[in-house]
Amino acid sequence: MSELRVERLDHHGLVAGIIDDLQLVERIDGRIETDEQETISAGEAVKAMIINGLGFCNRPLMLTPQFFENLPVELLFRAGVKAEDFNRHKLGRTLDEIYAYGCEGLFSELALAACAQDGVEVRNNSLDSTSYSLTGAYDRDDEVQAIEITYGHSKDHRPDLKQVVQELLVSQDGGVPLWMKSHDGNASDSVIFRERAAALVKEFQQSEAPRYLIADSKLYTQKGAQTLAQLLFITRIPGTLALEKSCVQAALEQPQAWQPLTPTYRYQRVDHTHYGMTQRWLVIYSEGAYQRAEVTLLKAQHKEQQRLDKAVMHLQAQRFASQEQALTALEALTKTARYHCLEGHDMIAHKRYAGQGRPRANSPVKAIEWQLQARFSADESRLEALRQTRACFIIATNLPDRELNDHAVFQTYKNQSSVEHGFRFLKDPLFFVSSLFLKKPSRIQSLLMVMTLSLLVYTLAQRRLRRQLARTDDTLPNQIDVPTATPTLRWVFQMLEGIHRVVIPHTLGVRTLIHGMTALREKILRLFGKAICQKYQISWASG
Repeated sequence: MSELRVERLDHHGLVAGIIDDLQLVERIDGRIETDEQETISAGEAVKAMIINGLGFCNRPLMLTPQFFENLPVELLFRAGVKAEDFNRHKLGRTLDEIYAYGCEGLFSELALAACAQDGVEVRNNSLDSTSYSLTGAYDRDDEVQAIEITYGHSKDHRPDLKQVVQELLVSQDGGVPLWMKSHDGNASDSVIFRERAAALVKEFQQSEAPRYLIADSKLYTQKGAQTLAQLLFITRIPGTLALEKSCVQAALEQPQAWQPLTPTYRYQRVDHTHYGMTQRWLVIYSEGAYQRAEVTLLKAQHKEQQRLDKAVMHLQAQRFASQEQALTALEALTKTARYHCLEGHDMIAHKRYAGQGRPRANSPVKAIEWQLQARFSADESRLEALRQTRACFIIATNLPDRELNDHAVFQTYKNQSSVEHGFRFLKDPLFFVSSLFLKKPSRIQSLLMVMTLSLLVYTLAQRRLRRQLARTDDTLPNQIDVPTATPTLRWVFQMLEGIHRVVIPHTLGVRTLIHGMTALREKILRLFGKAICQKYQISWASG
């Protein structure tokens, strides 16, 4: 008779249940054929990688069997599946098969089906990119299409490391990813955004409902203007444009023209035709940006003050042949000051006498040398002007007012944070990033797709949870035990820690029971529906 086993279930049953409900395994297996000699399919291997990633255990792919060692594998998958089936050879082959099929195409097909199933609103599409820093040497793939792991502009502030760039398009309805693509480590955001905009033109035009593209200032370029004009967009105007600077300055000179947006934001509207496009520009003033600028400029001012003090000390130690030379040196120093102005200066004459020794009263003067003493102080008017300027930015759109008013345009742009949340999730130190030790660029490309697929599962599950709480007008306790209607799924995962599945030997087979269930945990699991409740052996009551 087999021995009693205690298996750690925690939130893994919930993740497996969501994957099953989205039919990800069946949809992947319908596209990637599995060899009949293999124990598990490509879809099951991807499911294992997603469960591993959403376990937030910082365990690399090669240790996936170890991850599943104490988990109820047959409950999460099917009868006959074992932890050792998810070895590095099987997972590696699966990544190769994903690459051969097409990482972007496979993800797009899966995401489209999942979003249709859950009724995700795809009107507002946020576009952004990020970089992943990598270490070590990378083998060149035989496939010429594989991305190149190389140096580039590092958003991780690690220019010493090679990297890969990922592009992500998400729906603002829950931050659900709609499209992903991996790029070379030195890929330019401006080029990535321009190519994505061009690819979206036909798709957006064929959509029954209007769709909007939202992105940061890298989307707005002269080269991409012709393509951008064919889309409905909301973006930020680059601060490097001369017209942007003049519009901000003009707005600051009309303080009476500001209109309220929120308690901490106000705006002025300017209608423009720029790059051949008729647009609505909203000059936004942010109190938060003003405070951040104040802190940043204070640090810069102190740093410059230290530099000027040192330069003045060296200047004072010099002797100049004429006052003009001294003033020229002072003028050169003054021009380097961005946050200070010259408060005043003094000229001290030092006479040089002919002959040696102590000069007498009638000793002739050979030359007069000049010593300069200067005083710099903070240029408060300049600093305040910089604070005011940095508190402003411009949002541009070609949407007509009848579709979105000014307030809605601003809020839609602010919701751009949904894609940033996705990147923070993907780059969490406890997520899959530690698995990017893979040496083949093609496998890294495939793994980035699986990581984004994990984000798809996570965001859809979180969206379901919050929508169900809204339907029932209910809440869950947050980290400080305060009721919230919008908990993060990550916190829900933590609340489910400590649930175990006990397998008890029996003369008629085996019995299983769930240990560690509480009223709160049952409430959470019921929010996800009947199938999830069955995995945890609890009753389900709708509504």
